[in-house]
Formats: sequence, C-alpha cells, structure tokens
Amino acid sequence: MSLPSESSSPTTSTIKRHVTAPEDRVPVSQKLGYGLGTFMDMWGHWLYPTIAFQIFGLYLHVPQWLIGVAVILNRVFDAISDPLFGWLSDNTRSRLGRRRPYMLVGCLLAGLGLPFLLAVTPGWTPTNYFWFMIVSSALYLPIVSCFNMPYQSLGNELTPDYHERTSVFSFKNAVQKVPELGLFFFGNFFSMAVWVGADNGTVLGCLKRLLTTTDAWRTAPAGTNPNTLLGAQVYLALCGLIMIVAGLACTALVRERYYAKIVASKQTKISIKETLWQTLQCRPFRIQLTMQLAYNIGLSMVGTLGLAATFYYVCGGNKSEGNWWNFWMGLSGMILGFLGIPVFAFIARRLGKLHAMRCVLGSAILVFIGTWWLYTPRIIWLQVFASGTIAFIGAGFWMIVGSIGADVMDYDELENGRRREGSFSACGSWINKVGMALGAGVSFFILDWVGFDSTVALQSAHTVFMIRFLLAAIPIVGLVLAITALARFPLTQEKMAEIRQQLEARRGKV
Repeated sequence: MSLPSESSSPTTSTIKRHVTAPEDRVPVSQKLGYGLGTFMDMWGHWLYPTIAFQIFGLYLHVPQWLIGVAVILNRVFDAISDPLFGWLSDNTRSRLGRRRPYMLVGCLLAGLGLPFLLAVTPGWTPTNYFWFMIVSSALYLPIVSCFNMPYQSLGNELTPDYHERTSVFSFKNAVQKVPELGLFFFGNFFSMAVWVGADNGTVLGCLKRLLTTTDAWRTAPAGTNPNTLLGAQVYLALCGLIMIVAGLACTALVRERYYAKIVASKQTKISIKETLWQTLQCRPFRIQLTMQLAYNIGLSMVGTLGLAATFYYVCGGNKSEGNWWNFWMGLSGMILGFLGIPVFAFIARRLGKLHAMRCVLGSAILVFIGTWWLYTPRIIWLQVFASGTIAFIGAGFWMIVGSIGADVMDYDELENGRRREGSFSACGSWINKVGMALGAGVSFFILDWVGFDSTVALQSAHTVFMIRFLLAAIPIVGLVLAITALARFPLTQEKMAEIRQQLEARRGKV
C-alpha cells in the first residue's frame, strides 16, 4: 500500500465535518470503565520512580547512581513480560474473550503485590537495598503486565470510528487524573504528623486517627522525624486495595468488540516471533514509537529533577514543605490536565489529530522554557503553574497518541489481515517504559553528576543551577525530536477513511 506524503496532512479546508454513526459510539459506562484501568498503570508502573527517589534515596540514603541502575534495569523485565502477555492475549480464545481473563487475574495479583515493593527495614546496606529493588521489580512487573497489556490492547478495539477513538482516550485520560494525583500525594502522606513516633505496633491506631481526626493529616512539625518508611508502606497497601476495586470494575464494564465477529471465528493463531517481527515492520508504527520515545525520555526526567528543584531550590531544603507543595502541584496538574483534554480534543476534531499533536508539542516547548522562571523561591506558588501546564499538554499528548495508535492497527489489519492489538500494545508500551525508565534513571545519574548530596539540606549553587537548567533543556530536546518524527507520520483523517472502507468491504462491519 502506498502511503500519503507529508504534504497530504489534513488542513481546515480539506477536512469535512465528521459525524460518528450511532453504532460506532461507545457507551459512557464503557468509556469510564476503561478509564478505571489507569489506576493499575499509574500505580503499578509510575509510582516506582517516586518511591525510589524519596524512600530509597532520601530516606534510606541509597546512592543515586544505584537507584538509576535499578530503575533502568526493571525495564528489562518488561521486555520479556510485555510481549509475552500481549501475544498471549492476542491468541487466547475463551468464553470471557481474549483480554478480560488476564485483566481479572492481573488486577487481583497486582493490587495484592504492590505493598511488597517496600518490604524493607532500616539498617540494611545500600547494596542490599539495591538488590531488593531489582528482585522485587522482577517479580512484580510481570504481574502488572498481565493486566496492562490486554488492557492497553482493548482500548484500540472499542470503536472503529476515527474521532470516537479520540473520545475514548479523552475519557481514559480524564479518569487517569485521579491516580496521577495519587503520585503527588505519596510524599505528603508519609510526611504527615500521624507518622511521628509511629511503628509497626501502632499502625492500626494511626489509621484510626486518620479516619477520626483532622490533626493527623497535618504536615509533621519542623524538627520532628515522621516514620517515612512506615507511612509509605501503609500508602502502598491502601493503593493496592483501590487498584483491585478499579481493576475489577474495568474488567466488568468493558466489552471486546472485535472478538466474536473477527478474532474467534476467522483469525488463526500466530507465533510470538512472527507477530513481533511483523509489528515492527509497520512503518507508521515505527514513526509513532520514535515520537513517543523522544517525548518520554525528556519528560520523564521532570519527576525527579522537578522534585529536586522544589525541595532544594524553591523550598531551601525543607522536604516537608516541598512535599506539601508537591501535593498542590499534583492537584494543579489534575485540574489543568482535565482542561487540556477537551481543548486538544476540540482541536483534533476540527483540524485532525496530527495538527492537534503539533499544537501539543509546540506548546510543551514553551512550557519548559517557562520552568526557568516558574520554579523560584521568590514566588513559591508559581511552581504550581509549572506542574499544571505540563499536565495540560501531557493530557493532550496521551489522548491523541492513543487514538493514533488505534489507527495504526487498522492500517496493519489491512496490510496483514489480522487484528494484533496485543503485539502493538506490547511493543508500544515497552518503548514508552524504556523512554520513561531511561529518563527517570538517567535523572538519578544526573543528580550524582551535578554533585547532589541527599544527606544535606542545602545543595551547592552549581548543583542547583544544573538541576534547573537540565529540567528545562532536556525535555525541549526530546520535544524537538518528537516534532521531527511526527512530520513523517502518514495516517491522515482522509487516509483512515479509505482504510476503513477497504476493511469493511473485506470482512464486514464490526
């Protein structure tokens, strides 16, 4: 099949008003149910870099470079488990479908296993903590893959409509703002007054105080030392319970649209080697992966470097105050992230997904230029807007890239005659994780390189300057590379309309 050139990108004048057919619309209950699966992804995968920095780094004083190695290496385990579960779900045939059986088992095990990521005690050597991080990740991440790969695959099957796909992923990203807030609240939770003087024998009493008094929720007074590790362990246990409930609800509410009409009756099974090779031969998919990798490497450094800038520049080394502001930054991200979804969804519907993505990436460059002035001890609350605007453009990126991914899979079906969402989701998810792990992991090496010392409150002027500079510069480089990749992406709205007509002529409507 010939692909359109870059010049065939959609414009305002060439895109006709699109009306989604009633049979292509996904019920709101399914859209919200699908969004609930983001609790598994956010807390099962992306809570870990925060755990690594705040608990293993700042509290247990594991060297930053060791943490960086651990964060990067845990993607090795995903390199095995993601393709495996993507392939298994593509080839499974059951009464419940091919995705939901894995989602059911995965959400139960992932929720139960989350607290064990912090099953450590003070007094271990840095080497022992390092090996615990490696082993616990090796055991836990395949469990998350058991849910996440079928879940990511299912989002691409909910509708064949070009714009309804954007709507599905807009709901997903809206719901995702809730577990994202949980990432920011993590540090605030274990810094609260209730954990001052707490130990394993008083955990139930601490939980009772949290349920019955407001004083327990206040930040620990200056000069006190809350039991950070215990608070973090309790937080993961609570998050694990929420993950189970959200995962079960997601599994119950979603439906597998393509399974009965195409997969179960017509599609033959395929070997894991062959399916992964064919997936990587898809040119639009390779371009999409390049864009995502460039975006992720740069922006995933924001978590660690941004937290370091908040703690040691804006708040002058006061970690309790930094965690308090970090929570408000998360709340700002939740609110502005919500607002970013309808804004970029409107642009995508009016101008097409590719133009909307250009708006996202261009706006992101301006945001990161602005972080130099938004992170400042002179006006502390400005950093709240930095986090909020980053979340604003991030919501647009992930909504549009998910919708684009579903288009890529239609293109592949036309080329190869199979629905292989699991393989595409596995490869795409792993590339995303590689980018985020490299960004998050390298950020720990950067902290070590610029002279960061976790045992002191006041960092050197050189260290602070480099953290601020790299917080802005590295994401901008990644965004420029992402824009370059996007310029080569060929699947316009007109092209997708042609592909759908050809697919329905070949195998009927779904």
